[in-house]
Amino acid sequence: MAIEITDANFEELVLKSDKPVVVDFWAAWCGPCRMIGPVIDEMHTEYEGRAIVGKVDVDNNPGVSAQFGVRNIPTVLFIKNGEVADKSVGAVPKAQLTTKLDALL
Repeated sequence: MAIEITDANFEELVLKSDKPVVVDFWAAWCGPCRMIGPVIDEMHTEYEGRAIVGKVDVDNNPGVSAQFGVRNIPTVLFIKNGEVADKSVGAVPKAQLTTKLDALL
């Protein structure tokens, strides 16, 4: 299960991480979000120890969503050294997400 990232812990878990971070911005009511949710959970397990993989519920965490200008969900940000290195919008194949993450490792 991917890590739950919130407005309160975002800085600690994401911006201060010494590993690349994948952040899935999602909502319970979003169909495409539910499609990639299992992929994000798989990536959390597969990249354990090499990267942080987490999810931000946009309804409960409007601060970080606004900070990064997330208007469409699902939006997946790839963050390295506190900076957005890449992003993906919409339900995309797992291979597309892992390729983007592999480039940051």
